[in-house]
Amino acid sequence: MTNARGALPLAGLLATSGVLHFLTPKPFDSIVPRSLPGSPRTWTLLSGAAELAVAAAVANPGTRRLGGLAAAGLFAAVFPANVKMAMDWRDAPPARRAIAYGRLPLQIPLVLWGLRVARR
Repeated sequence: MTNARGALPLAGLLATSGVLHFLTPKPFDSIVPRSLPGSPRTWTLLSGAAELAVAAAVANPGTRRLGGLAAAGLFAAVFPANVKMAMDWRDAPPARRAIAYGRLPLQIPLVLWGLRVARR
């Protein structure tokens, strides 16, 4: 995987997710852990802005190393939201449960992807 081949799809994923935080914030609000202070919407918008900033850093060859590290950190930081989603959806229909539970192990390859981009 070349630097651009691995970095640009990662930047695209982050940018898409970041934009979605602003276009459709309600689903993201619902998975913000209750232990965080303040409004869930604030956390949704901050995380969306962080994803957009990290996407830009990953896309730019001059900041790609830092962007890859930031992406790995961001993917680790949002893990508690995925845990909350899995807990909230544990009694949901099977398809929704599969989505919620499937997000948990997906964080591992995402973190590794960010680290791979940072190393190249």
